[in-house]
Amino acid sequence: MHASKEVQAVEEKYIRTNLPAFRAGDTVRGKDRIQYVEGVVIRKSGNGITKTFTLRKISNGVGVEIIYPMASATVSSLEVVSQGDVRRARLYYLRGLSGKAARVKTKDTLANAKKNAVAKPGAKKEAAAH
Repeated sequence: MHASKEVQAVEEKYIRTNLPAFRAGDTVRGKDRIQYVEGVVIRKSGNGITKTFTLRKISNGVGVEIIYPMASATVSSLEVVSQGDVRRARLYYLRGLSGKAARVKTKDTLANAKKNAVAKPGAKKEAAAH
C-alpha cells in the first residue's frame, strides 16, 4: 500500500459526515462546546481531515472571526440558517464593511422578489380586465 493511501485510510475514520453542506456566504448556527455561535461563513479551505471553515460574527460591535476544523469534536451541532447569494469563495471584503453594508443577500429573498415581480403585473391585468 502506498503511503498516501495509508494516510487516507486513517483519515477516513475521523472525517465527520453528519455536518450539512454549506458554502461561503451562508449563515450558519452551531454549538461550540457550551455556547451557540451564529455567523457568516467567509471561507472554506483544505480537504480531508484538515478541512476548515472561517465563521465571522459581530460580538459587542466588534467583528470576530473563528476558524473551526470540520473534524473538530468541539463543534457538536451545525445548521444552515440561510443560504447567501455570493459570487466569491473568499468573502474577505466583509471585513471592511459595517452595519447594513456587511449583510449578505440571501437566496430566499431573491426568490421571493422574483415571485412578487411576476405577481404584480398579473394583478394589474386582472384589475384592468374587470
